[in-house]
Amino acid sequence: MSHLPIGIGELLSGAVETARLELKASWDPRTTGPQVLKTLCAFANDLQNLNGGYVLIGVAEASGTAVRPVRGLDDEALDAAQKWIRGNAKRIEPVYMPVFDVAHIDGKRVLVLWAPASDTRPHQAPDGAKGARKYWIRINSESVEASGELLTSLIQQTGRVPFDDRRAQDATNEDLSFAVVREFLKDVQSELLSETDHERVYRAMQIVSQVNGHTMPKNIGLLFFSNDPERWFRGARIEVVSFHDAAGGDTLTERVFRGPLHEQVRQCVLYLDGLISRHLEKQSDRLEARAWVSFPIPALREAIVNAVYHRSYEGSVEPTKVYIYPDRIELISYPGPVPGIEMRHLEAAAVPPPVPARNRRIGELLKELRLAESRGTGLSKIRRTMAENGSPSPTFEFDEARSYFRVTLPAHPHA
Repeated sequence: MSHLPIGIGELLSGAVETARLELKASWDPRTTGPQVLKTLCAFANDLQNLNGGYVLIGVAEASGTAVRPVRGLDDEALDAAQKWIRGNAKRIEPVYMPVFDVAHIDGKRVLVLWAPASDTRPHQAPDGAKGARKYWIRINSESVEASGELLTSLIQQTGRVPFDDRRAQDATNEDLSFAVVREFLKDVQSELLSETDHERVYRAMQIVSQVNGHTMPKNIGLLFFSNDPERWFRGARIEVVSFHDAAGGDTLTERVFRGPLHEQVRQCVLYLDGLISRHLEKQSDRLEARAWVSFPIPALREAIVNAVYHRSYEGSVEPTKVYIYPDRIELISYPGPVPGIEMRHLEAAAVPPPVPARNRRIGELLKELRLAESRGTGLSKIRRTMAENGSPSPTFEFDEARSYFRVTLPAHPHA
């Protein structure tokens, strides 16, 4: 049975962004081997807190996309690749071993290496067959040597585990809902769905951690797979408030969304979709009618996902807030962005720096559920969908103390 928390079909269809996926068409110990060690090292170092990634051997790529049908590996190459990688993984310092899996797709066999982020980073791996060891990191879809400020940033993360991937000291595995876990595995088409042993599934998904001969849940497990995350994280809910006027006077309605984080996102988006007004406007100079909505759902969805992903759940008691006014919607999360992100990085066409994300696992799971897209594309998608709808440009802001982050989506001019 597969040990992967996500189905191989989902891996090849874009559920994992290219920064976390490396494709190798074939196996050659002289060329592919050293490249794989570099990539495993880069995934283990996890500079941007994306929780490592996957290496698929036996799958060619064209322009960053998997070529189907896959080439696959024959028995000899499959056996040779596994033996070489297991034997040479000790050349990564500190020693790091990925999770091995053989997947069947398009009638062929593919070797899958799952390389989660390491708690003992930073790691070094050889540069080539006999080269000196170097620190490797993942930048976009390439594994490159860490140097300068990037190396400094990597070293500073030594022994630092993001909050969402830490052990939850005051919880037990009984606090996890196996029913919610199974729904997730069904959504991501994981073969773990056929496994009935709760502990095996939890360990394979890395939502529990080994402690003194037993396991306890990680914070990510409680956030996504418990029925009441607020029991441990007081701000883990979304509040939606509608106001009568633009000044925020009398409250019209209030809704609170609780439960697993991904279900909060889904239910909140569904609720907002029901509030949106849709219009068809006839045009005198053409047969086609012009369509527009008061607020485009893709922009709202992206803003909600970003708020849930990038906020902190460590001691923060404020919920994620959605304020609906006649002329705008404001989405507020707490606190503001991580250090390294400045106001200039929120401008159109700006490229955010590769600073570590606040949460390692939340974005990963939202991406696998196809609720989130590639890291760093959220703000551009919000701008694009607002423009396509004919809406004014959105605004993004945070205060000097970085105590909050606010996204404002103006209503369509004719709404």
